[in-house]
Amino acid sequence: MVTLFLVLLVPPILMILWRFFRGPDAANRILALDALTILAIALFALLAVFFGRSIYLDVAFVFAMVGFAGVILFGRFLEKGV
Repeated sequence: MVTLFLVLLVPPILMILWRFFRGPDAANRILALDALTILAIALFALLAVFFGRSIYLDVAFVFAMVGFAGVILFGRFLEKGV
């Protein structure tokens, strides 16, 4: 069952990566980065269940904090128009 969920995460990740690299403007790229962060956290959580190792949950937690901070920083960067 976990393998099915891992396979189901691949198409959205690919679509969001396409939006991240080909987005029409920076705001779309930031939203794609935020969505990609959420999917990566889900991927790490599924890997933790699949392999039975809790270290992946720690990685997911750190990735969530860094991803949130990254989106906030990019938003501030766009707000200032630098």
